[in-house]
Amino acid sequence: MSSLIRAAVLGLALAGLAGCTSKPVLTPQEQLVVGHNYSNQQVQQAILKAVAERGWTARTITPNLIQADILVRNTFYAAVDIRYSVSNFRINYRDSREMGYKDGKIHRNYNRWVNNLDKNILQELKRVEAQNIVQRALNEQHSNTVE
Repeated sequence: MSSLIRAAVLGLALAGLAGCTSKPVLTPQEQLVVGHNYSNQQVQQAILKAVAERGWTARTITPNLIQADILVRNTFYAAVDIRYSVSNFRINYRDSREMGYKDGKIHRNYNRWVNNLDKNILQELKRVEAQNIVQRALNEQHSNTVE
């Protein structure tokens, strides 16, 4: 009987550990590639597009600050500040509800949402850079044929 009790206690302890979902708040900061030649407007548009694609709602607060928030299943809410320039961007925690935020820790889903947002912004910036490269090549080709 004592081995059965030990197994039950061990099972409960493992279940308790598995249920721990609180992680340190993720704050991605990305340095953009030198020589990319993004304009401030291109960085802003890339962020706004990525935010919309991920289901967040965005507001441009200042020329270098976008606030975004998401509401999942009408219960779980997260809000972030995205500060950006032509050379970097950073996603900072602003607020949340029903995410268990306490002492710099939060539910792991918040980190997943922010990580996915970060990846989408980077993907969109790569797409913008590819468009810039094509445009420069076309401009160069055009100027060579005009001469």
